[in-house]
Amino acid sequence: DKDLILLSKFNKRNIMDLSLTEDQAMIKDMAAKFAQTELAPVAEKLDQQGDRELFLTNLKKLADLGFMGLNVGSQYGGTEAGTIVFSLAMTEISRACASTAVTMSVTNMVGEVIESVASEEQKNKYLPKLCSGEYAAGGFCLTESGAGSDPSGMKTKAVLEGDEWVINGAKQYITSAEYAGVFVLWAVTDPDAKRGKGISCFLVEADAPGLVISPAEKKMGQHASATNEVVFDNCRLPKDALMGTLNEGFKVAVSELAGGRIGIGSLSLGIALAAIDFARDYVNEREQFGQNISNFQGVQWMLADAYTDLEASRLLLMNASDKKDKGQPFGKEASMAKVFASEKANQVCYTALQLMGGAGYIKDYPLERYARDVRVASIYEGTSEIQRVIIARDLLQEIN
Repeated sequence: DKDLILLSKFNKRNIMDLSLTEDQAMIKDMAAKFAQTELAPVAEKLDQQGDRELFLTNLKKLADLGFMGLNVGSQYGGTEAGTIVFSLAMTEISRACASTAVTMSVTNMVGEVIESVASEEQKNKYLPKLCSGEYAAGGFCLTESGAGSDPSGMKTKAVLEGDEWVINGAKQYITSAEYAGVFVLWAVTDPDAKRGKGISCFLVEADAPGLVISPAEKKMGQHASATNEVVFDNCRLPKDALMGTLNEGFKVAVSELAGGRIGIGSLSLGIALAAIDFARDYVNEREQFGQNISNFQGVQWMLADAYTDLEASRLLLMNASDKKDKGQPFGKEASMAKVFASEKANQVCYTALQLMGGAGYIKDYPLERYARDVRVASIYEGTSEIQRVIIARDLLQEIN
């Protein structure tokens, strides 16, 4: 009897609790309210017409609410809310405007890189500006035309000349480049080192001499979010622009990309939820053959599969976020969450469009925008193929 009582107490203490804390729920609700009142009414306008000032105004409002430094320490102006909250907030913002959400994701990632690697002086200089919205966004300069899925093959170089670093090269597909206040830049500092070695990390202010922002790319979706090439033409930086340890910057990039994948997975989930919610309302009102089409089993199964996939995506994202917040290894879990959420989100958006029939293909409804916005989610922050490489590599390492 005593053993049964002890076992009962043990089981009660070890019940998994998937509910949100009061603070987590409050911030999630705050994000949802902002998304639906401020972002959703203008998302279509931003997508079709563009309005830089309106877009930047919304970014500043997000910063004022604390969403630009969700996992940054309060001593630097951050919210210090953690990765779970970041994922929840990203999902809600993405329901309304994917362009705003991706800017928020990258800016948070830049803030986390700076806090984890930079000197105390650098943290105090840049983090408050990112978190407060003084900088509209942060830029993450890693990808190059010949170094996308394999960033270790980058060609951008940094050479120390006296008390200055001279940077030459170009970075491609940089989110928010034209309105970023500071960039985290990776460049080769030891060309003789082995591949993936001899790369260092720098902080570059937007007005650095020799930094040139090319015109925004014309994209399939996420139109309001600027994506630019960033050229470094004899760009001169002070010696103390180096962030972290010389020649050890590549592992910083790899580590931070894992966190960024939680952001993009959450973005995927938000877009897909918006799409399938809209389609569910539509099929519940649309009549054919004398009844609502939601009465047909085929439609019901499409809805059931879509929401099941999205719930699985949410749980994968929460698991990866929880591990990150606990300081546990989370790279494999982040890749699992990102590849599953982004691919299922693409499928769900197309399912939602299919449920609406011809109406889904018309710009009067948001489904075609959701389908365009979600497509890139299985590409940026590491393609689905790269995620599978990472997952398989970790699985095989576990048995070795």
